[in-house]
Amino acid sequence: MMDLLRSEPMQLVQLIIPMESAHCTISYLGDLGLFQFKDLNVEKSPFQRTYAAQIKRCGEMARKLLFLKEQMTKAGFTPSTRTTMSSNISLDELEVKLGELEAELAEMNTNTEKLQRSYNELLEYKLVLQKAGEFFHSAQRSATAQHKELEEHIHGERSIDSPLLLEQEAFANPSKQVKLGFVSGLVAREKSMAFERFLFRATRGNVYLKQVVVENPVTDPLSNSEVEKNVFVIFYSGERAKNKILKICDAFGANRYPFSDDIGRQYEMITEVSGKISELKTTVDIGQLHRANLLQTIGCEFDQWNLLVKQEKFIYHTLNMLNFDVTKKCLVGEGWCPVYATSQLQNALHRATSDSNSQVGAIFQVLHSTEMPPTYFRTNKFTSAFQEIVDAYGIAKYQEVNPGVFTIVTFPFLFAVMFGDWGHGICLFLATLYFILLEKKFLGQKLGDIMEMTFGGRYVIMMMALFSIYTGFIYNEFFSVPFEIFGRSAYDCRDPSCRDSTTIGLIKVRDVYPFGVDPKWHGTRSELPFLNSLKMKMSILLGVAQMNLGIILSYFNAKFFQNDVNVWHQFVPQIIFLNSLFGYLSLLIIVKWCTGSQADLYHVMIYMFLSPTDDLGENQLFIGQKYLQLFLVSLALVAVPWMLFLKPFLLKKQHKERHRGQLYAMLDNTDDSFELETHDHSHGHEEFEFSEIFVHQLIHTIEFVLGAVSNTASYLRLWALSLAHSELSSVFYDKVLLLAMGFNNLIILIIGIIVFIFATIGVLLVMETLSAFLHALRLHWVEFQNKFYEGDGYKFSPFSFGLISEDDNKMT
Repeated sequence: MMDLLRSEPMQLVQLIIPMESAHCTISYLGDLGLFQFKDLNVEKSPFQRTYAAQIKRCGEMARKLLFLKEQMTKAGFTPSTRTTMSSNISLDELEVKLGELEAELAEMNTNTEKLQRSYNELLEYKLVLQKAGEFFHSAQRSATAQHKELEEHIHGERSIDSPLLLEQEAFANPSKQVKLGFVSGLVAREKSMAFERFLFRATRGNVYLKQVVVENPVTDPLSNSEVEKNVFVIFYSGERAKNKILKICDAFGANRYPFSDDIGRQYEMITEVSGKISELKTTVDIGQLHRANLLQTIGCEFDQWNLLVKQEKFIYHTLNMLNFDVTKKCLVGEGWCPVYATSQLQNALHRATSDSNSQVGAIFQVLHSTEMPPTYFRTNKFTSAFQEIVDAYGIAKYQEVNPGVFTIVTFPFLFAVMFGDWGHGICLFLATLYFILLEKKFLGQKLGDIMEMTFGGRYVIMMMALFSIYTGFIYNEFFSVPFEIFGRSAYDCRDPSCRDSTTIGLIKVRDVYPFGVDPKWHGTRSELPFLNSLKMKMSILLGVAQMNLGIILSYFNAKFFQNDVNVWHQFVPQIIFLNSLFGYLSLLIIVKWCTGSQADLYHVMIYMFLSPTDDLGENQLFIGQKYLQLFLVSLALVAVPWMLFLKPFLLKKQHKERHRGQLYAMLDNTDDSFELETHDHSHGHEEFEFSEIFVHQLIHTIEFVLGAVSNTASYLRLWALSLAHSELSSVFYDKVLLLAMGFNNLIILIIGIIVFIFATIGVLLVMETLSAFLHALRLHWVEFQNKFYEGDGYKFSPFSFGLISEDDNKMT
């Protein structure tokens, strides 16, 4: 745990790698994941770097892999994680194989698309033949019936009422009869009404349109999507009408198909089309089966190929960060690594030299630098979430005290102070236990944003739940109901009506309740004033303790970095000022609790500054309190100018002494004019701006003095949130559950239980958890960490294959 107190010692290292072993070396370093390379070619564009062609090549392979993945997704396949025999495929072989697979799949897609379109067209054609054939058959039967009826009228007994035109039509010259043309096909049902109106207007009603509804949706050959359609037959007269009809059909996307009015020919066409459909169906199925087998084979090896391409691209990006020495035919790289990893890195370099059959080994040498190293903490799955809470505020400066160590305890504890109920704590713990027990299952799945955040912080929530159970025992609340867990109450009723009276109605009959709040306080009239006073004073004590911890940690930072000015002129006055006011207030609270005094602490603290020489009277808690207050006020008043004035003047004095020492050193080396010039340039940027330093210190002093008051008041949120949680829990229990029980009705009781469960989960276990979490986060970031934590460092980002994201198809 104490490894987290300060970041790992880092060192700047130079690597000189022969060209023949460069790729293998970088690959082994990526497997190790403990070296952060510096970009030594910042001035060069990506296209001017040495390995731009190789990166472009990997990008093209990544594009082909993306194409294969899209094809698998469309076919409903997912990449398999099982290993295959071709696990040692090289990049050149993979490039050739991906090109072949892309070309083969593209050809398959084109052929399948053509075949599928022909198949869909034949299905539509068959529908037209069937539906239009039915129409022609019914029309022919109707015409035959009319013809028989006409013959009966002609050869039978004629009456004066018989129509003369029937006889004229029957014996008219066939050559003079008008032969109508027709167009048949399918049109989308949603367009059918507009299609009919447009035809009528364009031809001025000189067409006859017959439409038949197709019961099931039809796959459109062009869009390859299912569409509800109608079969139509349009009868017309003349070429002009025909041309108009064809144009309208094209405009409405209606598919036209040839049709014969000869019944015998219709049967032949249906038989022919059915045969073609059967042949095409077989061909399409065989093609789909072959394509599915190919995609399944690709899916077995896709993850391995994808990882190989990403790793190669990552390696070449890293190689582009190294300097190419043309004369020595080697690559020179620089970067940061932890000190403890020196032997591991050297072993990786030796392995790379032997595996690549290089005659010259890579050189590993430590450089001395004034540049600030990156910050690296070795975390595990338990501590990483707490470290992320701190890192979200700012990355720790190199080797400054890490708040993450203390956050592991203080963060869940302050949350639990606001969330104290051991019933709710158990519910929260059981929910978290589910994620912890099945963490291996969830690690391999893609979760939603909220679920992923919850799963990532499962150990934080577990600690919050455990501390909530602990504080719930202190508050003696289980869904707002008290229990005599640790023994019987110290108080008992003087008479049966004492429940509705104040605590004066209770008499002490036993020893003090051993742990937490006595259960008899719950339900009395004085419960709220008592718990208010208890939780408010407890919040101040916790706040002052945590702020003191922050100031003490600033002392350890100053000692570690050998900054005596910060020790004597920042830490000392700050600890004096804070404890002269609020440390003294904490002392008064403890004394009042121990003595049972009725002193008004508000009055004591206010008149400590307004009238420090007045007698305290009944507010005096101990002998000599007045003189102690005068001494503490004097210390607080002295601490403010101590913080403000001494540090800027001492920094100015130190700068002058350093500058004078540099001048003497330069006079000793006057023979070397170049060296003198270098010193001049290297120290020219270190000009001391006293006004800037003084204004900065003034702001820092004002911020601390005002922050000491505001931060202490800010910790009262522990009291407010704890009280709100307790009262909400009590309201849900009394006004929902108990009220439902009072009706003596099973249905109302079930409804009441359901409402109580949903209110508890939705409000207390979700909203209140989030609220208490955010308030605890604020207390750590602002009230605690601003006392010592600078957070202006940068994170150690090693070159590691383990950091390659599955969804990152391109590296910038």
